[in-house]
Amino acid sequence: MRMNIIQFVISILLFTVLAFGIGFIINMILRTTWLPVVIALVVTIGALVYLQIVPNIFDTVILLFGLAGSVLSGWTIQLLRKKGYRMF
Repeated sequence: MRMNIIQFVISILLFTVLAFGIGFIINMILRTTWLPVVIALVVTIGALVYLQIVPNIFDTVILLFGLAGSVLSGWTIQLLRKKGYRMF
């Protein structure tokens, strides 16, 4: 299946922002730093194994940017905590 370049760029932005936002909220509520990264890995690998999908290059890039959003949220929370901000 072919993917339009506009769909590809929007998908990358959407997955990155979505993973960052969800990860940031999970980090604030549960007071853990890297749990969203583990959750993102488990959900992604679990979905691929359960559905028996072999991702193409576009899917792989989009999923990696989603994982990068999760890592970025953990890094941001860690940085904010070091600077003295308390969340919940």
